[in-house]
Amino acid sequence: MSGHLTVVGIGPGPADWVTPAVSIALAEAQDLFGYAPYIDRVGLRPGQIRHASDNGDELARATAALSAAQSGRNVVVVSGGDPGVFAMASAVCEAIDHGPAAWRSLDVRIEPGVTAMLAAAARIGAPLGADFACLSLSDNLKPWVLIENRLRLTSEAGLVIALYNPASKARPDRIGKALNLLARLRGPQTPVIFATAVGRRDERIDVARLGDADPARADMRTLIIVGCEATKVIERPGLPPLVYSERFAREA
Repeated sequence: MSGHLTVVGIGPGPADWVTPAVSIALAEAQDLFGYAPYIDRVGLRPGQIRHASDNGDELARATAALSAAQSGRNVVVVSGGDPGVFAMASAVCEAIDHGPAAWRSLDVRIEPGVTAMLAAAARIGAPLGADFACLSLSDNLKPWVLIENRLRLTSEAGLVIALYNPASKARPDRIGKALNLLARLRGPQTPVIFATAVGRRDERIDVARLGDADPARADMRTLIIVGCEATKVIERPGLPPLVYSERFAREA
């Protein structure tokens, strides 16, 4: 008898950002699969089994989780943020697409979570209040030349850009290249937001201009939002600035 598999997003930090539906799925799970730090944030109830793996093992993790569900287990795959935004929902779907035919009959559910760009935007105002794009700067699964082309095209379209996976030890130069390219395309005065560890004790959010943005400010816990022509910074005496993107757009 087959079990079922639920892919959940636990948000970027605080427990009160976890949706009730995700909390129910976690409480009912027999097996929890996920990146070790995410499972550590969830904790385990008596009788639950932890299957932790490293970052970069997403497809193997999805395959193991689906096999457990097929054997009759109630399985939850844990993602940070939202599972459908550069996370485990796509890996599970990919595994089903290329896996045994029996996996297509499994009860598979996706429960959304608060993704980092929404949490970061809420902390600083409304930078995503106009049209925006969401890109990953990781070139593990796609070539860097494609990422640069997408940065150019989104800039040409005048979109605010949320940048995931901006830096790592394996590719420390990528964020500098991206910021330099965007500064040339959008202008050095364009606002850029660095949001690190949003919702956690060491949260840090800074607003800069593209022309003097420091690439070293970003790490893999950082979400970067690059504004467009419609993005404005409201300075407030004694308070952090508010950043928003105007809702009205002029005809090109």
